[in-house]
Amino acid sequence: MRKLNTLLFVCFALLLASTVRAQTSGVNNAELNGDYAFNFTGFTASATGSTVFSAVGRFRADGAGNLTNGERDTNGAGLAAPLVAQTFTGTYSIGADHRGVMTLTTAQGGSSKLAFAMRANGSAQFIEFDAAGGTGTVGSGTIEKADSTAYGTAKITGDYAFGIAGFDPSNRRVTFVGRLTADGAGNFTHGAADINASDAAGPATFTTANYTVSDTANGRGTISFSIIFSGKPFSLSYVFYIVNSGKIFLMGRDAVATSTPLLGGTMLQQQNSAGGFSNASLNGGMVLYLTSLTVCVSSPAPDVLAGLLTADGNGSITLSYDRNCGGVVSSAVLSGTYSVTSDGRAAITVGTVTMVAYLANLGQAFFVVTNSSAFFGFSEPQATGPFTNNAVIGSYAGTTTLPAPSGAVTFSGEFTADGAGPTASMTGTEDTGGGSGPVSASAFNATYSIASSPADGRGAMTITSGTGGSAVMYVVSPSQFIAIPLSDPNPAVWTFEQGSAPANPTFLSSLTLNPTSVVGGVQSSTGTVTLSGPAPAGGAQVTLSSSNIAAANVPSNGVTVPAGAISATFTVTTSAVAASTPVTISASYGGVSKTAALTVTPSGPPPLSSLTLNPTSVVGGAQSSTGTVTLSEPAPAGGAQVTLS
Repeated sequence: MRKLNTLLFVCFALLLASTVRAQTSGVNNAELNGDYAFNFTGFTASATGSTVFSAVGRFRADGAGNLTNGERDTNGAGLAAPLVAQTFTGTYSIGADHRGVMTLTTAQGGSSKLAFAMRANGSAQFIEFDAAGGTGTVGSGTIEKADSTAYGTAKITGDYAFGIAGFDPSNRRVTFVGRLTADGAGNFTHGAADINASDAAGPATFTTANYTVSDTANGRGTISFSIIFSGKPFSLSYVFYIVNSGKIFLMGRDAVATSTPLLGGTMLQQQNSAGGFSNASLNGGMVLYLTSLTVCVSSPAPDVLAGLLTADGNGSITLSYDRNCGGVVSSAVLSGTYSVTSDGRAAITVGTVTMVAYLANLGQAFFVVTNSSAFFGFSEPQATGPFTNNAVIGSYAGTTTLPAPSGAVTFSGEFTADGAGPTASMTGTEDTGGGSGPVSASAFNATYSIASSPADGRGAMTITSGTGGSAVMYVVSPSQFIAIPLSDPNPAVWTFEQGSAPANPTFLSSLTLNPTSVVGGVQSSTGTVTLSGPAPAGGAQVTLSSSNIAAANVPSNGVTVPAGAISATFTVTTSAVAASTPVTISASYGGVSKTAALTVTPSGPPPLSSLTLNPTSVVGGAQSSTGTVTLSEPAPAGGAQVTLS
């Protein structure tokens, strides 16, 4: 195997080589400990163009900087044949900022150095980091903790959705999404799938489908599909490595040809109810991100899209999105309909665009667009909003995902967002990989602002470091957001997930009252407390107090912001006052106190409703008449003085 391919496969890190010695202190080596599976998607560049390349594999980290039990499979259009179950060992070092360097040595004697960034959940993300002079491998991947107890054919059982994408030898985009039921004995049944092969798109029918975990020590197995697509039979083979019984990384293991394109991706166990999926399985917001290779102006270029799908649970849906097609930027809001079958297949039409999705869970699905763009991607259910700048706060590990050929530059790094308003800041350190060569440990600086209206999690980012630029971002939850660059002619989707660095402690960000002036004893005011970030497990108990409880009072037990939420409301009750009374309402949490002013006013004299006389006719000097004044509401304390004349 060429050194380039060895290096590429192991692509699971992000700061590599001798250029990053300064940060390889190893103080956080314990963050990588145990069995891991990884996947990689990218391309190999040369003077004549680029061709698809992928890898999947596994290794064991000892928490002290050593890798053993390494095994991986690689495949690419530039290889004579796929490289199967190659063994490797290695070393790694994770620095104080949770970025690491990894060196891999194969049994064939090849050596490669790579780099990675750790996430809070113990997984890592990586990029290829050795391309130079217009040649080499560029791409990105993920390392995830593996469950070795799931290494067996019998452990692969139940319903699964999958999404894989890639290219044929001519760099034509091919996407393949679907679902299957595994019986635990090596057979897949109840299959359904959709394919977009650029020149043809539509459903595919499985004639046979089976699987086996042939290596129970390393969690490696194979899958074989026989399908009918566009009226023609195809036989496709894949190799996979088990993450756990609910997640598998897979890659095509056929020699790359027009009839057997190189596809890679993930298979996820479907989390459906006993009655299966339905239109109600798509309900609320979903952040969608897609990639493709499209003729944008005059030649193929990377094409990326990020947006928000909002479904009503009953067949109606809208898509608001931003798109960068080779530097041509567009945005739109489209309305349409959808229909979900019990096996999780969703047919979606928005405007003139048709998409097919296969659900793995509520709002979580693999997507393929059925037009010539051959968009492929994924959706994540969006947390409950509204979202403001402090929905993005703390540490994040960021990287490019599913980069398409033709010049895309990948990056990976650790970043910190401050969540401030009205304009927030993000800083960090990133490493980039591209055909022109790697750049390590670059400072990253940007500002961002999440729109307040509509508060749907869409935001704008302005990059002030390097060559600068702009991006649009969509918040999935406080621990994850998606972005796409708007000023890059070779764009890729950027994903950010909570990083390993300790999150900034959550504190009270603001206290507001509405209204700020009320009539005592008649009106109340609604208070809102907002935190700097999501409340921790168990919720955040905010202490409340009033400077004058006789005029305005707050709940004695304060107010609780539920776990994961960033705000909560409470009621300020009032009592009647004789004169206008200023009251200060205070709130405290996380060592930070905030105050808000409330004015309690006396109720004015109620309007005179009527005046009557009885009798209305009297004899002068002999009789009198009784007058009655009636107010529209009860007189205030001290009475109401009615003037007579």
